[in-house]
Amino acid sequence: MDDERDFPIGTHDIRLRRELVAAGWTDRDIARSVASGLIHRVRYGAYVDASLWTRLDAGRDQHRARARAVLRTAHPSSVLTHQSALAEHVSTLWRLPLDEVAVTRTDGVAGRTEAGIVHHSGALHLEHITVRHGVPVSTPARAAIEVLTTTDSELGFCLLNAVLHTQRTTIEQVRRVAAQAEHWPNTLSVRIALGLADHRLSSIAESRTMYVLHRENVPLPMVQVEVHDASGRLTGIVDFLWPQHGVFLEFDGRIKYEIHRRPGETLADYLMREKRREERICLETGWVCIRIGWADLEDPRALARRIRAILAKRAVA
Repeated sequence: MDDERDFPIGTHDIRLRRELVAAGWTDRDIARSVASGLIHRVRYGAYVDASLWTRLDAGRDQHRARARAVLRTAHPSSVLTHQSALAEHVSTLWRLPLDEVAVTRTDGVAGRTEAGIVHHSGALHLEHITVRHGVPVSTPARAAIEVLTTTDSELGFCLLNAVLHTQRTTIEQVRRVAAQAEHWPNTLSVRIALGLADHRLSSIAESRTMYVLHRENVPLPMVQVEVHDASGRLTGIVDFLWPQHGVFLEFDGRIKYEIHRRPGETLADYLMREKRREERICLETGWVCIRIGWADLEDPRALARRIRAILAKRAVA
């Protein structure tokens, strides 16, 4: 669910216990309604129609619902930040922890400690606040820096690219926020991520691949390169290319299949079409192809050795 019209729960759909009691419900009524599946307890003292809750996935969307419940009882100056803001800006959060809702108050007060909520105390100015899907959140650029400084560098880099790929912010805007946050912790990760960031990296898989290449000191390739035949017609686009070696790399994965498959096309049909595309590119250019998948990224050193070996052979040729 990436479009606000597809997300079924707004803050107005969250009903607090005190509101149910005011409407004539007793605590026993509430407990029975939860047990019978009529309503769902989103968090302590906050409920939603169970039919709405069942439409949510167990990760990002349920977090978004909990965030809306938090806003119902939070201080009026509270804004969703960090992972809770990013959940409103991008559709894929990979392994970003979502067990806690992150909020920051614009009045500079950290707020009380509550289970399931992280109250951040950093200054949050109006220029870094926007409204997304009906809730106040930190801007895409600010949210990217917030996550970069509170997670590991690989995850932060991947999510930064995800934000940039939405085109709701630019690398220049992110750099401006980073300059204002130079005294925050973990800024080394920020500098590394900003140096590698590329909005053309369209998936977590592609971002992870680039991160692995950087970390393992493999020469960095060009990304998303168009390949044309002798008459100038587009033959295809390769994920990564080392032009001086005549080597390109393609990532195989389920997400790629879901995005690029044609209506009615089976997995076997798609794989055959991909194989033919690869063959056409190799015939047109004389290049060789390296294909990798998620499992390869779990052993970065082995992947780096494989790529270096192929690049070395092509350099000799």
